[in-house]
Formats: sequence, structure tokens, C-alpha cells
Amino acid sequence: MRWATVQACRTARRTPVWDIAAKRPCPLTFNQLRGIRPYSGGRRSSHTPVAPQSSMHRRNLSLAVISTVVASGAWYTYQGDTVKSAATQIRGFASSALNSAYAEGPAESTRRALLVSGDQFYTATLSGDQPLAKHTDDSDRQVLEMLTSEQATQKLRKNEESYLVNRGKGVVRYDVVQVPSNSPIEDDHAEKIVEIPASVAAVSNGEPSSDWMFWGVFDGHSGWTTSAKLRNVLISYVARELNTTYKAASADPSLLVPTSEAIDAAIKKGFVRLDNDIVHESFKEVLKSKSRRVAAELLAPALSGSCALLSFYDSQSKDLKVAVTGDSRAVLGRRGPSGKWTATALSEDQTGGTPSEMKRLREEHPGEPNVTKNGRILGQLEPSRAFGDAFYKWSRDVQDTIKAKFFGRTPHPMLKTPPYVTAEPIITTTKIDPSKGDFVVMATDGLWEMLSNEEVVGLVGHWVEQQQSAAADTGSKAWLQSWFGFDSQKKLPVETATDGSTEGQRRPIRQQQYDISGAASRFVVEDKNAATHLVRNAMGGKDKDMVCALLTLPSPYSRRYRDDVTVEVIFFGQGPDSRTVEVNQEASASEQPPKSKL
Repeated sequence: MRWATVQACRTARRTPVWDIAAKRPCPLTFNQLRGIRPYSGGRRSSHTPVAPQSSMHRRNLSLAVISTVVASGAWYTYQGDTVKSAATQIRGFASSALNSAYAEGPAESTRRALLVSGDQFYTATLSGDQPLAKHTDDSDRQVLEMLTSEQATQKLRKNEESYLVNRGKGVVRYDVVQVPSNSPIEDDHAEKIVEIPASVAAVSNGEPSSDWMFWGVFDGHSGWTTSAKLRNVLISYVARELNTTYKAASADPSLLVPTSEAIDAAIKKGFVRLDNDIVHESFKEVLKSKSRRVAAELLAPALSGSCALLSFYDSQSKDLKVAVTGDSRAVLGRRGPSGKWTATALSEDQTGGTPSEMKRLREEHPGEPNVTKNGRILGQLEPSRAFGDAFYKWSRDVQDTIKAKFFGRTPHPMLKTPPYVTAEPIITTTKIDPSKGDFVVMATDGLWEMLSNEEVVGLVGHWVEQQQSAAADTGSKAWLQSWFGFDSQKKLPVETATDGSTEGQRRPIRQQQYDISGAASRFVVEDKNAATHLVRNAMGGKDKDMVCALLTLPSPYSRRYRDDVTVEVIFFGQGPDSRTVEVNQEASASEQPPKSKL
């Protein structure tokens, strides 16, 4: 049966558009395809694609993968009589081959599949009802069954979490989801609510305590160890510095509460201190141990890297601090006078191509014209701020020592005056009004490659409207009580940005890669989790074929079309006060229910 299945896939596979090995066009040429085209942005390589790399290294586009994965017909149409005839012959040949192979038996159902052969993909048709996850034939070609819509939904929702915050402190709910592309996923996240007594932070109205709320998303690269380290300890490092700062202010009768600048300094100190422990203190410990086993354990978070986006909300002041190191992004959604939402970026992407970062680096490293090259640090690393990435922070002597005594790589030939990368964040402050029903979307760059700020805010606004409509039939949900609806409309309920608020942020490059129109009609509401709702629409929305194909692609091939994605959506509002945080079961994965983060 296995041989028959693989043989059928061999017979049914489409002719590839591009021969990677020979680097020459095959019978179907590029101008015969409509609806999808290669990305040709300034920071992408224009030569023939190579094997995919980590999210922070060059992301190359394989034309063969695009053209053959989409051969189901959902993403392009043929042009010209000659091409139509050829396509008809191919389909007819595949159909007759399959029919003859099973002519003696009863009619069987057919399903779509992907055939992975070297650096190319082909679509194929499978017969029979037996499930097929992966087979490998003698030529080391993998056959993968295309996910159905139901299976794609299961994959989208596998890691979703949702929490109802019943503490009466200005936050009513937050949703989280992760969808991997790398294996294992290099993203991570962390959330924590800390109850602060009045002896540490002054409170008003005679309340005994206030809440500090933290949400963090961490976009790892060159491995997962740095982002995992941040998940475990970054919030603790920052909370420790904040505790010291708030205590000092409460002891000063002229202050009682620290200034905004003092809070920013405490957050920065927590970030920088942790990165120093990861990069420099670990090296000292390794030298003392003289053990390669210890070196492998302690240096792992230093050798890989991670961006970090951390939000800190003080329920007493209603200030939201957003600290960003790298190119993850936070966007505020707030209702405007028209009833629509407005999207306000709370962070700026920090890469070697961001004008402000390029200026800073050139001032810090005069006489080094290649400190940023092709939008990357020393021509290689994309984020200009990150944890870990020690090869851009260690001196040449340290790197030579590690290579000689333990393991490592040769220092970069342009390395002169490190560090070139810093973990010090840039911080913004936003006053939150819970009565207005503000929300914040935090996500790694995998989401922002696919959706704009306005689309993300409009999608959440549309999702809220749908939740209100459903709640009206069953009785209003507590977390929705501070929200109000608006008239249904064909367009997303969001104001168009006209003030240059997206300056310093990259546009969603995947929309150009997939040739997706900006029409809001492509979006859909199918999920109870707001974060999952965003990821579904980022991957195709109503175009179920696109959603299924993008989620079917296996690692590492999938990295050419989508990155790891981690999304958090935080809803502010006036909710009930029962001093609890509970799992929102209807919007959380059923397997291994997540624990409340309190």
C-alpha cells in the first residue's frame, strides 16, 4: 500500500516551475502565474534560494516551493490557451493514472498531499481513507497529507491560552497563542501578576495593595535557549529593580511614588543586568570550571539570541510601560470619537535598517562603515538590540579563548569595537483608561510580517463586536461589560493611519510575497481566542486553502513562508473584583489546561 501511494504521488506531481539545482527555467515560466510572486525587498537576497535559516538571518524565497505548493489552484490561475492545455493534460494524466491504479477495486476518496523532494514541493492526490502523516521512499522524498480545515484549526489552537482577570484592577482578560514554524519553536512568552502591599508602593482610597502586571513575548533566533532563559527570569529581574525603586520613593515624603524616569531606569537596569549575567558572568563561570560540559550548559543562552518585548502595568497609576529590545512590536487599540478603533504603535522595530538605530550605531562605532550593512549588524544579524548574541558582544580575545579551550566559531572578520548589540530597551509610557476599553496587542515579528498595525487593531475590534453579539443572546459576559458595540460594516472598524505613526516599522512583507489584496473581505471570525483569531487571519483568513497549505509545510521549509508566531492580546476594563485569575476554558486548549498566572 505504501509503494502504491508513493507511486501515485510520483505520477501525479506537477511540473516544477524552477529547477533549483540547475538554476534554469522549466516549461512553466514565472509570467504564467498570477496571484503570488517572490518577495524582492531590499534586505532579501536576489540570488537563488538556499536552505532556510533562523528568523534573524537572511530569509530567502524558494520560487519552486511557492509555485508547486499553490498548485491546488486556490492561489493562482493559468493564463493563455497553451498553458491551459498543458495544465489540463497534466490533470488528466494524473487522474487517469490514479483511476487505472485502482480500476479493479471500489471507488475511493481522494485527498490532497504535498510531496517534498530535495528543495522542491509538488502537489499530489492520495486515494483511500488511511491517514497519512509522513512516508519516506527510497529517494528520501517525503509525502505529507495536506491538512484539512479542521486539522488546521486544531493546529492553530493547540497552544492557545486565555485568562479572565477578576481583580478589579483595570485588566479583565488576556489571550495568548503560539504557532511554531521552527522545530522546536524559538519564541517564548511569560505573564505574571504581582500583588504589591502598600508598604512597597503607595496606594490611594485606602486600598491595602495594588497590582503589578507583566506580559512578555520573546523572539529567539539561532536557537531557543535565550528566549527560554528570558521566560524564566526576565520578569523577576525587572520586578526586583522596581521593588527597590518603589520602596525608595515611598520612604521619601516628597515623592511617595517614583517618577516615570526612575521607573524606566529600573526596567532598563533589569534588562541590562540579566544580559550581563547571560553573556559575561557565564563566561567567567566557564573559565573557573574548565569543563566543556559546564560550558555547553552555561554558554547556550549566550551563543543564541532573543528579542524581548515586556509590558508593565501599574494598577495604581494606570501607566503602561512597554520596553522593547529587538523587533517585536506592541500596538494599542483605542476607541475613537467615530466609534472606530485607532491603532497606536507603542514600540519601534530595532534593526540594522531602522534609521534611528543606524545613526546610533555609526556614532558609537566611528570609522566602521560596515557596522550596518544591508540592514544588518556587520551584514549578518538583523536586530540591533537583543539578549545573548555574544559573538557581537565579546571581545576578540574572549572569543579566541572560548574557541581554543571549549568550542566556538572564528570571530567575525569585521569585529573591531564590540559590543555592537545591546539589550538596553527603549521604553514608552501610555496612560490607560480602563473605562474606554483599551486593548494592547503584543507579538513577535512573525505576525507583523503578515498584518499591518491597523489590520491587527481592526481585527480585534471586529472580534470584540462578534463576541458582544454572541453574549447578547446568552447574557452579557462580565469581561465585556465595559465594552460597547458599533454598527456592522464591511470594512474593518479602524481608522486609517495618516500621521506617519508607522515610521520606523517594517511593512508586512508577506502580503507582497503572497500577493494578498488589502481588502478586509478576506478576514473571518471563527475563534474564541483573540490571539488565535489574529494568527488565523494572518495566514489567510477566509482563504482556507492558504491557511491549510501554510500550516502543512514542515520545518525547515515552512520558514520561507512564515516565522514562529507568538501573540498576546490584553483587554483593559472595569471588571469584577474577586481577587482571582481563572482559565477561560472556551478559549484555551483542551489538552493540559494552562495554570493561572498569579
